[in-house]
Amino acid sequence: MPGSKVLVLGGTGPAGICLVRELVFRKHEVVVYARNPSKLPEELVSNPLVEIIQGEMSTPSPLSTAVSKSHSIISLLGPDINRDNAIDPTTFSTFFSSTLFPLMREHGVRRILAMGTLSIKLPEDRWTLLQSAAILFMRTLHGNLYRVIHHIRDAFEQEGGDLDWTIFRIAQIPGGSDEESWRKDREDGEVFAGMIGEAGWTGTTRRGALAKWLVDELERGDGRWLRKLPAVGRKG
Repeated sequence: MPGSKVLVLGGTGPAGICLVRELVFRKHEVVVYARNPSKLPEELVSNPLVEIIQGEMSTPSPLSTAVSKSHSIISLLGPDINRDNAIDPTTFSTFFSSTLFPLMREHGVRRILAMGTLSIKLPEDRWTLLQSAAILFMRTLHGNLYRVIHHIRDAFEQEGGDLDWTIFRIAQIPGGSDEESWRKDREDGEVFAGMIGEAGWTGTTRRGALAKWLVDELERGDGRWLRKLPAVGRKG
């Protein structure tokens, strides 16, 4: 039987901190599973709605505990372009398919939203210079990270078919993670979700606005993006 909380993976980065702020603001109980919890601001660490479980992707026991407490998962896990070009391209996909998905099934957790990038091109996307340039840049200069993202997509499509997954594709996500920046950025216009190149799509959304959309999507629960890969950006 699922738990009562939202599990956040990648919650100690700037986007993850904004997400935890948004969840707490909307009175959701949160579990943050983190390798280094000291990166979280003290006001979130001490918030009674927030539980922190320390662990690595490779330590399934504490992760199992975190999943067992949750009804849904939002993952901001992904490679860091500044330092992870030598990463094994299957690191994250193996984590999802071999560790997280089995734990979700074991504990009855079905819903997961996970991060992707513009490197994932779909047949429904329309041509844009931004996506074409992003793909060329990643394949030419950061080919390993390009493969990481595509392995993540493959893991969800091939191994997550019985789960209620969504991969949200993002490009630029500027903005601070402090409370003032999050509060300002969450109101930064309407958020677009759809295919790249559609009317209204832009390649940028601020971290606070992305966090708001993620929690909106979790609360909506209408299935519009189940097993799909919407691009998310500020509506132009």
